[in-house]
Amino acid sequence: MRKTTLGKSGLDVSRIAFGTWQLSGEWGSFDEDAAVTAVQHARELGVNFFDTAQAYGFGKSEALLGRALREELKRDRDSLVIATKGGINPGRSRPRDAGRAWLRKGVEESLRFLDLDHIDLYQVHWPDPDTPPEETASALQELVDEGKIRHAGVSNYDAAQLAAFDRTRPVETLQPPYHLFRRGIEQDPLPYCREHDIGVLVYSPLGSGLLTGALTPRTTFDADDWRAKSSAFQGANLQRNLEVVEQLKNLAAEKGATVSQLAIAWTLHQPGVHVAIVGARRAANIEDSLGAANLDLTADDLTRIADLTSHGVQIEGASPEGIA
Repeated sequence: MRKTTLGKSGLDVSRIAFGTWQLSGEWGSFDEDAAVTAVQHARELGVNFFDTAQAYGFGKSEALLGRALREELKRDRDSLVIATKGGINPGRSRPRDAGRAWLRKGVEESLRFLDLDHIDLYQVHWPDPDTPPEETASALQELVDEGKIRHAGVSNYDAAQLAAFDRTRPVETLQPPYHLFRRGIEQDPLPYCREHDIGVLVYSPLGSGLLTGALTPRTTFDADDWRAKSSAFQGANLQRNLEVVEQLKNLAAEKGATVSQLAIAWTLHQPGVHVAIVGARRAANIEDSLGAANLDLTADDLTRIADLTSHGVQIEGASPEGIA
């Protein structure tokens, strides 16, 4: 597994991180034991970077991750980089809450669910326009000073929001959505991140399943799966993007790879992207995804991918307020 330095954080991490949104209950039912095995298999294959969040089931995902990695966390804590996120408060009419009190409460709860004495990377899950950025940034610095978190980052911020945060304390990392059908960060904020050495770990590199090659126009989702309500997974939008995926499959086959591996590798070849976050609920799925870290794409490959995906539909995803 190839590794990289995550921007100014200095963290030495695998280029693919294991993500755990799919273990929250928001993607339908799943076998917890199989999910634990998937986490452990990712570790066996060289992944040392694991990302979760308070909002992923409010303890469910964090506890499952802690359970899966328990033995190694107790035996060799420094071999693992554990990232989580906070700042989503379901008790408010507007769920974004990056205020000092809620962030501190979130860190304490995450430490308890993960059964850790510190978090390697703590990220603000979504920008909160109702909280001054200096309050958010100074709250995270206080938690660093106390040793409860080691590094501080954000998720889903644009360049202006990063700059506002930076005025109080440096943003070390950014976690934005990025895949072949969602490329907005290329204009904002990826250039800002490159300029300021911010470590970028992108989420949803497989388009929440669109780029796995497993979906068809007849695919349906459980009622408690957020994709059942998303326009990206219905009708003409889904049909058009799946047609693109079929063409990407052919290109991937030429390289002896799967379309999932091609899509993940594409994100890792973009300037300024350090890590792709990939989730799985079964060991076989994560094994396929991890192969992307060693898949080299040529300039010609990247040009062909750009041409094929230019015929697709750019899509949005889920946010605390709803689903696009």
